[in-house]
Amino acid sequence: MQAPEATREREARPLGRVDVPASVRASRRRPPSSRTSVSGLLWLVPALAILALFVYWPLLQNTAFSFLKWNIYSGQQTFVGLDNYVALAQDPVFWKALGNNAWYAGISVVFQVFGALILAAIVEGLRSERWRKVFRSIYFIPSAISLTVAGLLFYFIYQPRTGLLNVFLDQIGLGRFDQAWLGHGGTALFAVIAMSQWQGFGYSVLLFSVALQRIPQELLEAAQLDGLGPVRRFFTISLPLVREMTGLMMILTVSGAFQVFNEVMVMTGGGPDNASQVLTTWLYHAGFGTNDFGSAATIGVAIFLITLLLAAAQLGYSRRRRVEW
Repeated sequence: MQAPEATREREARPLGRVDVPASVRASRRRPPSSRTSVSGLLWLVPALAILALFVYWPLLQNTAFSFLKWNIYSGQQTFVGLDNYVALAQDPVFWKALGNNAWYAGISVVFQVFGALILAAIVEGLRSERWRKVFRSIYFIPSAISLTVAGLLFYFIYQPRTGLLNVFLDQIGLGRFDQAWLGHGGTALFAVIAMSQWQGFGYSVLLFSVALQRIPQELLEAAQLDGLGPVRRFFTISLPLVREMTGLMMILTVSGAFQVFNEVMVMTGGGPDNASQVLTTWLYHAGFGTNDFGSAATIGVAIFLITLLLAAAQLGYSRRRRVEW
């Protein structure tokens, strides 16, 4: 027979409360032991060592090289202080290349972030799983082609006389628009950007498709029962819940736009007359064209600072607008 005190204690206990033994409650409050902390840090040592060796040390070396005038073939090094940075700030081609990278980043955000998100929502809205898989595969195929191969492919497409683009324009009665797409200063950069969007668009669609698939179907079904159409469901439910993926894609897209190299080098080499020059190709020209590795290192520092600041700003903005669900 139970004691009256135990009976009153049980009756006074709130409904739904689960008794937890005192030893378990103490273990929850107990901080991790020093042995656990040390063993956890030991697992991080190999990764940190590789990161320091192949990322941070080269970064420090490049920063040190930016204060030198360095002929790599003769090995002659002369300390010039901030002269390389002053010369870079006065270099009109550098600012031209920076503007081209900005164009590249803006157009890439429109197509590879917002355009890819809309297309992914359309594909995931299809009722047939089979057709969803088919369209995902179709859009992803260009991303499986290397940038060098894709650049060569579009190099031949843009040929002024035998290229498929001009031939197609002639066939549909728009031959007056025929031109040397890569040889004209007004179209060279945008021709390269168009190839890059074609190559990277499917990868962005696939990532957004994965993010959309993680949204609980109960939310979408409840919104549909409330009378919300596909467009309103996208803006009120899907878009807020994929905000983290959108922020990540913004960071990757903008950072990649300021590091673009292969497609520009293969298709135009920065020409004609620096019309399609970007920061990385101008860095290559400074290092291997004029044999001035100090100036090349300075451009490398500028690229690092630009991408770092843009990524930090976008990361901070996406964290403030994070949606918990």
